[in-house]
Amino acid sequence: MFKYLRHVKPVYVRCTWEIRVVSSVAVCFCVLAVANSLASLFSLRVCAQQTAPSTPVVVQPGAPGKPTRTLPPTTRATLPPASPADAQFMQGMIMHHAQAVEMTALIESRTENKGLRSLGARISRSQSDEIKFMKRWLVSRGQPISEAMPDMHHMKMPDMDHTKMSHGPMALMPGMLTQEQMEALRKAKGEEFDHLFLTGMIQHHGGALTMVKDLFDTAGAGQDAELFNFATDVDSGQRAEIRIMQNMLARNPLKEKR
Repeated sequence: MFKYLRHVKPVYVRCTWEIRVVSSVAVCFCVLAVANSLASLFSLRVCAQQTAPSTPVVVQPGAPGKPTRTLPPTTRATLPPASPADAQFMQGMIMHHAQAVEMTALIESRTENKGLRSLGARISRSQSDEIKFMKRWLVSRGQPISEAMPDMHHMKMPDMDHTKMSHGPMALMPGMLTQEQMEALRKAKGEEFDHLFLTGMIQHHGGALTMVKDLFDTAGAGQDAELFNFATDVDSGQRAEIRIMQNMLARNPLKEKR
């Protein structure tokens, strides 16, 4: 009896193990089949989404109490009409910035003051970039870059020769240096130049602040988003530079000539 049991037990164990292996293989096949089915369904869904025509929907919000409108797909956004005061502000500020760039161009040959040289380079770079922005803003709205003014033919733009910009008579924007002030700045050297440049640029920046205030005080002006951001940047940036220049003057007062 015991011999029989010793013979039967290994056979039983082997059969059990084979059954488990077969079951495991069957389960794996089932899992793979389910995964393939799901992948096929997902692929069909993606293909359907990719082949479906995509027609853009343009919706125009209605006024308070009014329904929205669905516009044709060919609808294109248009810029709002610019206020006359907006265009005049940009045209005037181009001229205003141009004189500041001319002033900074005098620094290299007239002073060794490192602080003033650094400040001048920053003013020149920022205002030259702003001139390009203002020109683009005007052109994109169909506005002329320069405003028609008496004697404006004497005025030079920043991409022209700066050396004669302020020689002829012209209508000055607020804070701009007169011909006499510009001539004195050109003739000055060293500490005298530093003093004239700083006092002149403080005056110049103050005029820009006046121009920004006048813009926002004008009914209907300054509502354009790009212009609003630009004008507020001019205001905050030039206020900060005025404080820097006032501190530079306080640290290095001009000594009286004997």
